Amino acid sequence: MNSGPGRALVAVYILFAIAATSRATVQIATRFSEAPVAYLLSALAAVIYIVATVGLARGDAVGRRTAVICCSVEFAGVLAVGALSLLDPALFPDDTVWSDFGGGYGYVPLVLPVVGLLWLRRTRSDAASPTPGDTA
Repeated sequence: MNSGPGRALVAVYILFAIAATSRATVQIATRFSEAPVAYLLSALAAVIYIVATVGLARGDAVGRRTAVICCSVEFAGVLAVGALSLLDPALFPDDTVWSDFGGGYGYVPLVLPVVGLLWLRRTRSDAASPTPGDTA
C-alpha cells in the first residue's frame, strides 16, 4: 500500500500536514482573536492530515481504518467548510485550509481525500491477502 503511487500519496499528505500545521500555528500564535473558528479549523485539518499520513504509511489494518476515517472526515470537512465559506463569507473572516474547497491550495484539499479513499479501496485486497511466509 505504501509503495509506488501509495508513497506519492503519503508524500502529499506529509506536505499538507506540514503546511496546515505551520499555517495554523502562525495564525493561532499571532492573530487568534481575528478569526478563531477559521484558525481552529486549520488546526483540525492539520491534525487530520497528520493522522491520515500515519495511517497511510502504516498500511496495516489499523492504519487503513484510520486513514479511511481521516479521509472521510477530511472530505466532509472540505465540502462543509467550502460551501459555508462561499454561502456566508462572514463566517470565516480569514481563510482556512478548506475554505473555497481548498482553492488557496489549488483545490488539492478537495481532491486529496478522494484520491486517498480510492487508493485505499484499490489496495484493500492487498491488505486482505497474506504475505509469503505468514502462517494461518
